[in-house]
Amino acid sequence: MMGSEILMVVDAVSREKGVAKEVIFQALEAALATATRKRHKGDIDARVAINRDTGAYDTFRRWEAIPDETEVVEFPDRQIKLSEARARKADIQVGEFIEEPLEPVEFGRIAAQAAKQVIMQKVREAEREQVVKLYEERKGEMVTGVVKRMERGDVIVDLGNAEALLSKTAMIPREGLRPGDRIRALLEDVKSIPRGPQLFLSRTSPKLLAELFKLEVPEAGEGLIVIHGAARDPGLRAKIAVSSTDPRIDPIGACVGMRGSRVQSVSNELAGERVDIIQWSDNPAQFVINALAPAEVRSIVVDEELHSMDVMVDEKQLSQSIGRGGQNVRLAGELTGWELNIMTEEAATEKGAQEASKATMLFMESLAVDENVATVLVQEGFSSLEEIAYVPKQELLAVEEFDEGLVEELRNRARDALLTRAIAQEEKINLAEPAKDLLEMAGMDETTARMLASHGIKSMEELAEQAVDDLLGFEGMTEERARELIMTARAPWFENREGA
Repeated sequence: MMGSEILMVVDAVSREKGVAKEVIFQALEAALATATRKRHKGDIDARVAINRDTGAYDTFRRWEAIPDETEVVEFPDRQIKLSEARARKADIQVGEFIEEPLEPVEFGRIAAQAAKQVIMQKVREAEREQVVKLYEERKGEMVTGVVKRMERGDVIVDLGNAEALLSKTAMIPREGLRPGDRIRALLEDVKSIPRGPQLFLSRTSPKLLAELFKLEVPEAGEGLIVIHGAARDPGLRAKIAVSSTDPRIDPIGACVGMRGSRVQSVSNELAGERVDIIQWSDNPAQFVINALAPAEVRSIVVDEELHSMDVMVDEKQLSQSIGRGGQNVRLAGELTGWELNIMTEEAATEKGAQEASKATMLFMESLAVDENVATVLVQEGFSSLEEIAYVPKQELLAVEEFDEGLVEELRNRARDALLTRAIAQEEKINLAEPAKDLLEMAGMDETTARMLASHGIKSMEELAEQAVDDLLGFEGMTEERARELIMTARAPWFENREGA
């Protein structure tokens, strides 16, 4: 291949494929080096350098410098000991190469074919890199494409200048997509991988619902209406929380549109998914009441510590509040971020009575007080020893039946009871002796090992059998720490399997 021909090939391929000329030059150099190695006997290494201006090329045979301590030179045709290499090039270092010119060989059809394959591979790689660069910044955005083909239940979508994968798990259930259908989807992920798809779409993401409303509702696109979140049961039902930055705009009315035109357009795009538009509120209880619509809420009890709410409804409203298969309450919980317990007022009264009775017994036993004092504490809203021990004294003095002497005595007794409980827990941990393998396990410390042992997990084998959720209730245990410990404990399982 003459120099001018090389320049013509580089120019033509670069223009046709939209790939930088340097990428084509490097591909040709790699192909020519491969062809040179094939033409020579032995396992030699070769390098080809093409002049970017003239297209002429030089060929070199090269040897890699390896340490002198290497007893056996594994590849004598392309490796050389450092001392020997320095006799030819004084400043060479280990890992560098010495070269000598090699007579370029005439390339025939086979060499040209090899060059073509390398060029096409490099071109494909460059094209894939361009796709990643083009879409990397669009991750999380909505894209529009045409269904191109189906592959084992997954859908390949043509986005115009790239193909994307809509996997079976990211499709709306029972949605019959066919080649030629135009769809909108969320660009969920962009990965730079050598083979297979790089762009991953989702039709089930709650964010897609928000993006569709921004498209259909101009006020949302302009920021006059704020979308605070969405929750979906794909293809069936969804909830979206909205508010307005302009008091003159009704956010729900704007999202519904004239005769429901806007919400209907969104629903049609999502295979008929029914969408409830919820008025957002910065008051969590009010937000939950709105989210449970159309069911009417009688009252709510908020538990900040457990981040849950007991929601009381009329018995006739119970099934509507919960929804088919728990759908309504589940979506409302996802939208608001609170765990919701729906119950009738009778059930709530019963639950309250049980909790009051439990708290009364706790105070009678732990504070050594009679039923009257314990009942007063419960009626005043106290439910734990910690509250009595550490709330401001004024809160207890505000109770009509209590004087300062009684309050001080109650606080001291509560603190003593808490201290006794802590000592008992500490002794329980100290008495529980973990096995040697658990104590010596990688990533384990003695305090954690004794804490696990106090809960009946005394060996690596017993730890390996646990699930992450089983450990989350333990003091100071995070999900990441629990997962790490369990996987370390399970390591011998995998080693045994590989060795079998």
